[in-house]
Amino acid sequence: MLKEKIKQLAEDFFEKTVGFRRHLHQHPELSFEEYETSAFVKQQLDSLGIAYERMANTGVVGLIHGEKPSSNVLALRADMDALPIQEVGGRHYGSQNVGVMHACGHDVHTSSLLGVASILQTLKSEFGGTIKLIFQPGEERLPGGASIMIKEGVLENPTPTGIIGQHVMPFIETGKVGFRTGKYMASCDELFMTVKGRGGHGAHPHQNTDPIAITAQIITALQQIVSRNADPRIPTVLSWGKIVGNGATNIIPDEVYLEGTFRTFDEKWRSEAHKYMVKMATGIAESMGAICDFEVRKGYPFLINEEKLTTSSRTFAVEYLGEENVVELDIWPAAEDFSYYSQETNACFYRLGTGNKAAGISSAVHTPTFDIDENALKVSIGLMSYIALRQLGEK
Repeated sequence: MLKEKIKQLAEDFFEKTVGFRRHLHQHPELSFEEYETSAFVKQQLDSLGIAYERMANTGVVGLIHGEKPSSNVLALRADMDALPIQEVGGRHYGSQNVGVMHACGHDVHTSSLLGVASILQTLKSEFGGTIKLIFQPGEERLPGGASIMIKEGVLENPTPTGIIGQHVMPFIETGKVGFRTGKYMASCDELFMTVKGRGGHGAHPHQNTDPIAITAQIITALQQIVSRNADPRIPTVLSWGKIVGNGATNIIPDEVYLEGTFRTFDEKWRSEAHKYMVKMATGIAESMGAICDFEVRKGYPFLINEEKLTTSSRTFAVEYLGEENVVELDIWPAAEDFSYYSQETNACFYRLGTGNKAAGISSAVHTPTFDIDENALKVSIGLMSYIALRQLGEK
């Protein structure tokens, strides 16, 4: 049976995939700088006899053609970039690039897709159709590598009827995976605000136009956009992560600079909220004698898991792992540029459990202590291979 064959191949390629992951983890590269990662991927595809082309500078797109007659095409995607984070010390496979770390698991995604490529290339005489392998750069930085690859034709020649991706989830135990149909992950916009007043001595605030006090008013007021303007059925998040005043205990600065994020799940409301934020912030600043420059940099759209593709993929996951190992996901306010694919074609983005509380592996992504239980790689390569071949057979 197909399931047993794939499980055995996942076992056979497990150690090799672990080796891929550790190599990539030791040599992380930032968004759109994945030159060595790209070369490594090409080297592995060459060794498997899989043809590929370069796209989006550091991206790689390979094709596996099943030898049975079929025109069905399915795409599988992995992202390759790392984050500007210094990893904790003491790991023999830790990052060798100072200040750069695979803290979001993209090393897992890339190594897994290479493992899947190994399995599917081995089985190509037993299936029909084409598997498109998308190794994508720049997920962590706007405009997102997915948007660039789409513009360069990654969803063409051949055109897939759907695309599947996975992402590590440290809050799900290894051995389990999670699915959700419909809207799953939020849109993500970057906010940049400068409040310009007139600084001076802290003992004489009446002689100044205090941008810190004005900024405090703006920050508090902007939360009303979430609590009083947003439809409660549409999850909405507005957060500020950086505030720079550069005054002192007795010095009021001339200006305050802020950076933040706005996330939601509805395009109409998203556009309206952008206007609300700018109008409210500039209006408050003007009423208090200051000037506010407010920039919204529109980022990734929200991610939609197409119902039929996701439901069937979940069914195949149950077949492969058992019902007890497939969980339902909650809506997730983080963002992913896989969302661009989901806006263009049928998409399914699921979560791979990588946590192991008993072994102390539970840190969140984007932290210096993030790690995975590498046993998840066996699940990863086997399950994605199984879902892919079952999907090709379903078309």
